[in-house]
This record gives sequence, C-alpha cells and structure tokens, in this order.
Amino acid sequence: MKYFITVLLLFCLFTTASAQLSLKGYVQDDHGGFLQGASVKVRSGSFTRASLTDAQGYFAFQELPQGDYTLTITNVGFEDHSQRIVLVERSVEDLRIVLAIRSKQLQSVEIIGRSARKYNSDYSFSATKIAALNKDIPQSITAITKELMSDRQAFQLADAVKVASGVIPSSYYNQYAIRGISQNEEGQIVNGMRTRQYYFLQPLTSNIERVEVIKGPASASFASVDPGGSINLVTKKPLSVSRKEISLTAGSFSTIRGTLDFTGPLNESKTLLYRINAAYQDARSFRDFVGNKSLLISPSFSYIPNDRTAVNVEMIYSNMNGNLDRGQPIFGAVAGQTDLKSTPVSLNLSAPNDFFKSREMIVTANVAHHFSSWLTFNTSYMKQTWSEDLQEHRTTNAFAVDLGNNPVTSLAGMQFIQRKQFWSVDNVSSYFNADFNTGKIKHKLVFGYDLNSWEKTKGGGQNAARGFLLKDGTVANTYIPANQSNYQTITAGGVVLPRPNVNYFDLNNPVYTIRNTDDYSFNVRTVLPAALTTNHAVYIQEQLQWNRFTILLGLRQEWFKDITNYNSVNESSFTNKALLPRAGLTYALTKDVNLYGTYLEGFQPQSNTVTLMPNTGNFYNTPKSAAIFDALTSDLKEAGVKASLLKNKIQVNAAWYIINQRNILMNANLPAYPDSLVTRGADRSKGFELEVAGFVLPNWQVNLSYSYIDARIKRDAKSELVGLRKENTPFNSGNFWTRYNFISNSSLKGFGAGLGLQYSGDKVPWFTRAFKVPSYTLLDLALYYTPGKGDMQLALNVNNVLDKTYWIGAQNYQRLFPGAPRNILLTATYKF
Repeated sequence: MKYFITVLLLFCLFTTASAQLSLKGYVQDDHGGFLQGASVKVRSGSFTRASLTDAQGYFAFQELPQGDYTLTITNVGFEDHSQRIVLVERSVEDLRIVLAIRSKQLQSVEIIGRSARKYNSDYSFSATKIAALNKDIPQSITAITKELMSDRQAFQLADAVKVASGVIPSSYYNQYAIRGISQNEEGQIVNGMRTRQYYFLQPLTSNIERVEVIKGPASASFASVDPGGSINLVTKKPLSVSRKEISLTAGSFSTIRGTLDFTGPLNESKTLLYRINAAYQDARSFRDFVGNKSLLISPSFSYIPNDRTAVNVEMIYSNMNGNLDRGQPIFGAVAGQTDLKSTPVSLNLSAPNDFFKSREMIVTANVAHHFSSWLTFNTSYMKQTWSEDLQEHRTTNAFAVDLGNNPVTSLAGMQFIQRKQFWSVDNVSSYFNADFNTGKIKHKLVFGYDLNSWEKTKGGGQNAARGFLLKDGTVANTYIPANQSNYQTITAGGVVLPRPNVNYFDLNNPVYTIRNTDDYSFNVRTVLPAALTTNHAVYIQEQLQWNRFTILLGLRQEWFKDITNYNSVNESSFTNKALLPRAGLTYALTKDVNLYGTYLEGFQPQSNTVTLMPNTGNFYNTPKSAAIFDALTSDLKEAGVKASLLKNKIQVNAAWYIINQRNILMNANLPAYPDSLVTRGADRSKGFELEVAGFVLPNWQVNLSYSYIDARIKRDAKSELVGLRKENTPFNSGNFWTRYNFISNSSLKGFGAGLGLQYSGDKVPWFTRAFKVPSYTLLDLALYYTPGKGDMQLALNVNNVLDKTYWIGAQNYQRLFPGAPRNILLTATYKF
C-alpha cells in the first residue's frame, strides 16, 4: 500500500510540476526600441500577476498554472495592448509585443517625458510650435537622444552634438559651425526658449532628454538665431511610471562624476508627477592647468488634473568652476613648413591660479489648456540669471617683437584679464493652436507672441594688463617702433625686446609658477555698462494637409531694440525690425517615404552687448554704435527625403541645401587692436547630409551621419579671399556608432558591445591661411555588461582607441585645439 501511495504522490507532483508554465517576452515601440518600465499583467479568473519590463523591454512570469490568460500591457504615451494567451502544454518564451504611439497624447508643449529608449526621436515641439512628427516637418532636424548620449558617455554637449551631421566644433567652448556657418549667438536654446551667457564652459547633459539640431535659420520659430542652425536642449520631464537611476563614473584625466535621475507620480491618481536630475563632475584634462568642477540640480513637476489642462514647472541650477582653455601654441612658425606636433598637445599658456566661475539659475513654467477639442492655448515663461567671475592669462595672438619690429617666434605675447558681470533674462512664449477641417483639408493654425529680454546689470567690469612698459613707468597699449627709445627693454636669448607689461611665455624656459597679479599695471580698465536688449515678435503659421500634400506657411514680424548704458544719463539705443517668411511642402510618396522642400529667412541685428566672435563688444564705451552695421540676414533653400524602413525600425533622412548669409562682422585679427572689426559682405554654404538611426535588429542599434559642405566666401573687404573656402569647415565629415546586445539564449547573455568611428576632413583656421588643420579618423569602443535581472549595467568606454594626435580646430599658430588622446571611462548604472 505504501508503494501505491508513494507512486500516487510522485504522479501528483509530476503532474503539478508539468502544469507550471512560463510566459516571457519583449515589449518594443513601433520603431523597434525597447520600452523599459512598461506595466505587464497576466490574469486568469481571480489569478493575477504583474511585472515591469527591464532595460531591454524584457518581462518574465515563471510557474504559471495551466489556463486561459489575458495579457495586458500599458505604458505612458502608447496605446494599451491586450491579447489572449493560452498556456496548456508548453510555455511561451519569446513573445514580441509592439506598442503603438498614442498620437492623441502628444502635447502642444512638452510636459510629460518621453518613454521610448532608442537612438532616434519621432517628434519635435520646438521646430513648428506644434506636436509634429519629424517626418512631417519640411526641415532637417537631428535628434540626439539620452540613450545615445548614455551609450557614448557624452556627459558634455560637445560630445553629444558631434554625432549630428554638419555640426563642427570651433574650439573647446560651447561654440560650433553648423553647415559651414559659425555661431554668432551667446547662450543656448532650452526647451525652445533662448538663454544668455558666455559659451566658454560646456554644459552638462544629465538633465537633457534629447538635443535637437534644427538646421538652417529658425527665426520662424525662435527670435533671431544663427543661419546655420540652432541647438535646442530639451530637458527631461516627469513620467507617470516610477523610475529611478543612479550612476557613478571614473576614468582618465582624474575624472569622477555621479548622476541621479528619479521620476514618478506623487499621488495615487497620478495627476502630480515629479522628476529630479542631479549631477556632479570633478575632472581635469590632458591639457596643462585645465579642470572643471560642475554641479547640476534640476527638479521638475507636472500637474495634470484632467485631460484639458497641464502644467509643468522646472528649475535648472548650474554651478561651474573651471579654467578657460585658449589652446595650444606653436612656436617658430613658418607658413607651409611648421609641424603642428612641434609642441606638446598639452601645452597651455595659462597660469595655475587662473579660473573661470559661472553660476546659472533657470526657472520655467509651462501651461497648456484645451478650450475645446480644436482650440488649445499654450504659454511659457522662463527666468534666467547668470554670473561670471574670470581671471586668466592668455596670448595677445602675436609673437614677441624686437626693437626693429621683427617677430621672435620662441616668445608669445601675453595679457592678463579680469572680468565680472551679471545677466538677467526674461522669455515669454504664448500661442494658440487651432486644429480644424474644411472639407477634405486639415488645418493646424498657430498664432502667437514671443518676448526675449536680456539685461546686463550695473556693476560689471573688465580689467586688462597688456602692452609694454615705458621708461617713465607708464604703459603703452601698443608697441610703436618709431618711439622705441621710450621703452624699457629686456634681453631674451641675446635679443633686446621692449619690456612687456605681462611677461612673455618662453618656450625655451617655460615658467609654471603661481602668478602674482599685483606685479601688473592694469592699463585698460573698462566698465561693462548696463544694457537691455529686447526682441518682440508676433507670428502666424498654417499647416494644411490635403491628400498626400502637407503645406507649411509662416510669417513672423520681429521688433528689436538695443539699449546701452541702460537707465543712465548717457543712455543710447537703436532699433531694427524684419518680416520673415517661411514656406515648406511635404509630399507623402508612400506611407513610409516623404519628400519635402522648404524656404526660410533669418535675421540677426548687430548688438552693442554681444562679445562673441564676430562681435560688436568694442563699441560699448565709444561714441560708435552697432547701429552703423546692417543686420545679419540669411536665407535657406532645402530639399530632402525622410523615410521609415524595416517596418519603422530605421529612420533615414537626406537633405540638399543652400544657405546665404550677408553682413557678417569679423574680428580684424590685429594684435595691437584686439577688439577691432571688419565686415565680410557675404558667405554661401551648400551641401548634402545623410542620417540613419534605429534598430537593425531588436538587439542592434545604429546611428550614422555624413555631411558634405562646400562653404565659400562670396564678398569680403580683402578681394583675395573671395571664392575661397570658409574657415573651420571641412568638406567631408561623418560619424558612426552602433551597439549590439547579445541575445538572452546566447552564452554571452548580458553582454553588449559598442563601436564608433568619427571622420573630419581638413579645415582652414579662423585667422590665418598659412596652414591647415589636418583631417583625422577616430575609433571608439565600448563594452557593456548587465548581470542578473538587468537592474545594473557596467560600461567601459575607450575613446580614441588608436591614440591619434588630432586637432578639432584652430584660430592661428597660437591657438590650436588638440583633441584628447586615448582615454577610458568606467560607469556603473543602477536602475530601481
């Protein structure tokens, strides 16, 4: 009997065990991107289990009884998915679920964050002021998502935008040439709102959802911006699902950094959402005396009480303490013969006690309200404050000269600068969206008002020590050979030279001591006067869709006013205005392929308060005014194709364009008069771009870009420059990045690999044509490991694997900008 009972028990156990089945699968969007944090439920009668997808969109239910189940998957921004699953004889272990984007949830302003985790973004709010899919916008837009930035460890903006076609760094600063047109504006565009600050230190990207490079003059969407394109930083917004992530990074050049990103609902009804991003970095550089300590804190809250109203409030606090890096000097320069490797790429002319401190605070509020099913009102307000405190030794952009005015190319002329200033910025953007039909024609009408106001407050100033010491103890700002007997002299290397106010930098005997700035005579003391610049605009835009055609028409009127010595007795001002048209046509060749053409105009009045290069900053303390210069104007003609391939998994964009700009102010590059200007009449840039991004396989993503730019000088005061290529622009450039994750049933499960290639053709420096910045090709590699359930990822990034020596740009022989040698970053990220 006992044997019968034993057999019966074993049979029951076996039967029960055989009835325990599993259900496993992946959740993706309709472009192949994995969806992390999607809610997955299985239900059979009263039996229910729930889970969330991991970083690879994976979910698993083990030991499920046999039965007839309902599988339900939900994720914010996507249509709910429900299907029947019958588990009887065998498990289901490779289910693939694709969620469709819920287009009706696209807000008119970005208030809820993006849930997809992929290298490309489907939509843009800022380019047209409507929630439009990128493929329907008749303009080239490159989106660099947080996932691509994370995989590449692009912790600063320059590391992120280098993957965009046609975006070329000009220096170590937050300054770029886009499509061959150099930036003329200070500051950044954040969520479609313009900020104001110097561009010297790179902003951190840990609070950035995606970087949008909107190609061409975008004055139809923003106030006066650069003709080549605009870089718009879209910040991370709250999600209605709980996600938390922390990461720690250590690596080359004494780099240590940490970040956190927490988001989720604050109440049961999920009407109040939060997100907080924070980052800290303490890093030095391969460059002598260069370092950066940066702190970023950015909380954001969204309140969505019903389906008609949504509010978002966000703050960004950024505190940066570092050094300005003016580049590598080359001594003994001979045109056409000089070896750029004749000095170490680490060589820097600054002093150990130099510093640059900047502090920024931004508070933004957005409100969107639906008056009806067809009429929406949106308004945004941004308040920004920014301050700087600078102390630096830098070159005068000239070699030393002897008493006969002959250059001594082993010595660099030096100057010392101190500067402090404070800016206060206000932005308002308010507009109505009307969505209606007339017969078979669908209309999206936008009409609104923008205000950009930036004020430089009283109390700013700049002191400079430069020039040469005279025998009577005074300082001459410039060296005049005819009066050489009046100068004090020194002897260096057997050569007699005028004694400088700030000692020359001697290649043969470099000195890296802490400088005593009391030894200098500050012969140039400048008050940075209070200033106020305002830009008002009203605009109307109509998007008409009929059959396969979509027409985008816009008209914007801008009024610009620039006030110097604001609220002072000697206040002066000037005004400017422009009417800017926009026209675009999109034709849906198929449901997956759109053809488009566009025409845009741009407008940038010259300003007394701008100090970028080109600049009009030297007019702030003279009777002259930037009003004597015509505004910089531009136009864009562009045609292209946007396609979705492999069932929307791969996005392909190609564009052909011509950009013209007129009335460009340039620094005259006169060492004796470093603030002097010269006008260039016109430039023209034409070219071709190609970008590919998306999933080749569910576990294999790619991002590829190529750019051909033929940028030429069309009119210039120097006739010999007409027809020559523009500065700092390669003819050819390209980037490639890919990440492959080994599948779950592989012996390498949990591992992934990344590979990147970057190519840039040669360039002409800013202020000399005596040499070229050589072309370069770089190789980057990465290894990823996700142990266990996928909550943690370890990433090892090796940049410039072959340790190439290269330069990203140059101004002259004393300011070359070498790229970083081989470097390594190790990052641990934990999600919970």
